Amino acid sequence: QLQPVESGGGTAQAGDSLTLSCGGSRRVFSNNAMAWFRDAPGKEREFVAGISWKGATQYADSVKGRFTISRIIAGNTMTLQVHSLRPEDTGLYFCAASRSPVSGSSRSGYHYWGRGTQVTVSS
Repeated sequence: QLQPVESGGGTAQAGDSLTLSCGGSRRVFSNNAMAWFRDAPGKEREFVAGISWKGATQYADSVKGRFTISRIIAGNTMTLQVHSLRPEDTGLYFCAASRSPVSGSSRSGYHYWGRGTQVTVSS
């Protein structure tokens, strides 16, 4: 299966925390950069956080200091720990994998996409 699968979304209040997970095949995860994107209501898909094959991380300014991206190589797993949630964090969160060990924040740099997990944050 070439499509990663997300889990861990749900409904939360502002200030709460959630952990989103993404799992997939070695074919998709091995040697590839990974990232989380989200579709917020009324907005186009935006980059949230990314991690290279070697573990270098990158965050959108809006989530820096609140979200943490990590990966477990042996388990073909990627995690996004989200803290201090805000209503504007509401959206459908997608796991994505590149075909390169280093990518970036552009959607064009990612080639395998999950179907998304919904995060809804109330005031």
